[in-house]
Amino acid sequence: MQRFIINKKNHIMILSAVLISSAFLSKWTAQNMEIFVWFMAAASVLGVLPIAIQAYQALRVKVVSIELLVTIAVAGAFAIKNFEESAIVTFLFLFGAYLEQRTLNKTRSAIKELVEMAPESALKLMDNGEFEEVDIEEVDAGDILLVKTGAKIPVDGTVLSGEGYVNEAGITGESLPVSKQKDSKVYAGTILENGTIQIMAERVGEDTTFGRIIELVEEAQDSKSEVERFIDKFSKYYTPAVLVLSAIVLFLSRNIELAITILVLGCPGALVIGVPVSNVAGIGNGARYGVLLKGSEVINDFSRVDTMVFDKTGTLTIGNPKVADMEFYTENPDEISGYLASVEKESDHPLAKAVLEYIGDTRLYTVEKTDVVKGSGIIALVNGHRIAVGNKALMERENVNLDEKVRTDIARFQQKGNSIVLTAVDGKIEMLMGIRDRIRPGVKEDLKKLKELGVKNLTVLSGDNQGTVDLVARELDLTEAHGHMLPEDKAAYIKELQEKGRIVAFVGDGVNDSPSIALAQIGIAMGGGTDVAIETSDVVLMNSDFSRLPHALGLAKATARNMRQNIIIAVGVVLVLLAGVFLSEWMNMSIGMLVHEASILAVILNGMRLLRYSLKT
Repeated sequence: MQRFIINKKNHIMILSAVLISSAFLSKWTAQNMEIFVWFMAAASVLGVLPIAIQAYQALRVKVVSIELLVTIAVAGAFAIKNFEESAIVTFLFLFGAYLEQRTLNKTRSAIKELVEMAPESALKLMDNGEFEEVDIEEVDAGDILLVKTGAKIPVDGTVLSGEGYVNEAGITGESLPVSKQKDSKVYAGTILENGTIQIMAERVGEDTTFGRIIELVEEAQDSKSEVERFIDKFSKYYTPAVLVLSAIVLFLSRNIELAITILVLGCPGALVIGVPVSNVAGIGNGARYGVLLKGSEVINDFSRVDTMVFDKTGTLTIGNPKVADMEFYTENPDEISGYLASVEKESDHPLAKAVLEYIGDTRLYTVEKTDVVKGSGIIALVNGHRIAVGNKALMERENVNLDEKVRTDIARFQQKGNSIVLTAVDGKIEMLMGIRDRIRPGVKEDLKKLKELGVKNLTVLSGDNQGTVDLVARELDLTEAHGHMLPEDKAAYIKELQEKGRIVAFVGDGVNDSPSIALAQIGIAMGGGTDVAIETSDVVLMNSDFSRLPHALGLAKATARNMRQNIIIAVGVVLVLLAGVFLSEWMNMSIGMLVHEASILAVILNGMRLLRYSLKT
């Protein structure tokens, strides 16, 4: 019976409204006070039922709820035969709860839209060579799927054949369709706007990028900040305090109407709901714009960041370096190139890929043994020779003599912003390469926006040489630049900044960035980076879109500001109402409940403004 009444709460609200309207109609037209009283009494009893049941359910878990205050107030009004106020109070409370639910559902619209985008079926290649439609649960990694024009891509995978344009707005926030062809990566939940493609499933179900986004957003929206936890704790003691205050007033004044009015006016509804609604709306806005904010605590810390530290490669730069300059110090350049290519094939470092791309087809030799020197390069045995490939520090470690010409060439290459790759054979320098990366388009403008949003210090850290890092810093007008930084050096630098009282955000994309991302107050991962960086971060910029960063910071500041506004509204309304009880003659239960529900709607609507937030340019 309790469940039935709760489920029919909105129907009870409507019936209560009809009874109250009929009561006033009989009073104003027929001056029939008997019908007026009976209808108001019936509306009071009917309306208080779902409220009293919720109060009872809360008491069973030892929680003194707002519903208990209203139930006692209505019972008191009923006892003194003030049926008009008891009926109006119950109706307003139920109507307010209805409006709250409606508007709260809108604040969760972003996650609702994401869930609705989840694919439910897929065209799977069967053993008979035909594609058949199956439930998404029947798709496993390694399956071959067919995606037609207008269909949702069901899994994360790689295009095997076909071409088309895919709308990835749900994943990255990017409105323009992205071209896909053989070997392109595709993501679950995105839509193939034209063309037909076959894909190899790599990640399915909750393991897809789409599934992880939904999980992260849901966890974030359900998370609670320190402020929310304080408010929950405060309301746990505040609500009983209102009961005690009401009892004291009743004892001192012998005025039961004044006592039950205080019960209604003291309801902390707006205070309890104000911060969560801002949190949910802010996280929802971020999800829509390709920014994942992992919780309310993250938003609060992010809004106070005064220092941002960036990894260089793949964050400020595109992360696709090319060989720009080269010098040989040998009479056998083809042989040295073959040695270098043979060694670099053993590495997956971006610089190694650039070297191999530049050298192209050449004779390769068997690599017998490799020794990776972290942060410096590789030492290997190739064709009976000891090959050292790496930076200047590696050459010094290997006691390779760098004569005046080599040192001059190194300085010249570094002035151009090159990362240095030296090749030594049996202790003799044979080749020098200069490799440069390109700065991401629009990064300078984005960094300027971050400064306008209050970030005072912008620093770049990199394993590259200092000259390269300084060149990037000058071009982007950064505060500080530090080169030759190993992962542990970056983490130590973050710790040093924190000890100085700085609130630090670190932005990176690689496995080697994970310690710094985890250590900083706010770790920000480029979404196209590694899973480790994304998992350890607090904020994810989907599709590695650096331009989302100013929006993310602006949204965090707007959300934190919105939370504070809602707290002020909630506390201010309660103080004004309680003052009105003692300082005015017009305050009563009905007016108090009306203002109480209005304050709840005010904080919800204020929070909903965040759904429309966009950074002003």
